[in-house]
Amino acid sequence: MLPDWSLRPSRPTDADWIAGLRAVVLRPDLERLGRFDPVRVRQRFLAGFVPGHTFVIEADGTGVGAIAVRPEPDGLWVEHFYLAPDQQGKGLGGAVLAAVMESHADGRPFRLNVLQGSPARRLYERHGFELEREDAVDVFLVAHPPENTLY
Repeated sequence: MLPDWSLRPSRPTDADWIAGLRAVVLRPDLERLGRFDPVRVRQRFLAGFVPGHTFVIEADGTGVGAIAVRPEPDGLWVEHFYLAPDQQGKGLGGAVLAAVMESHADGRPFRLNVLQGSPARRLYERHGFELEREDAVDVFLVAHPPENTLY
């Protein structure tokens, strides 16, 4: 059952708990790939955290995740999309992704990368993301906006 949820703009004070959530969420995939380092996984997030691009996902009034949208000339990059493990598999991730894509749509494609073998890839593919390229660690996906039709 989908909980009541909302997005709120992040604040600088959210950085630490989001970094901790990132470490928890990415750990299984990073361990499988032989790349988990508990210090580095937090530092990478903290070094790139931009509160103005990031939203906190709240369910029933509690912060349970985060998602960022970084605008670039080549697209809108969906980044730092993490949900607490106890919130996964309930439809919340899909609802959040759909809402963010709808509210940020400006004609540019949405882009993201996901770790090789991550189950999150299925979520993205259900929302129109397709393989763009991949390497030994990352899979880069893109969702193109619908073609504008002139009548």
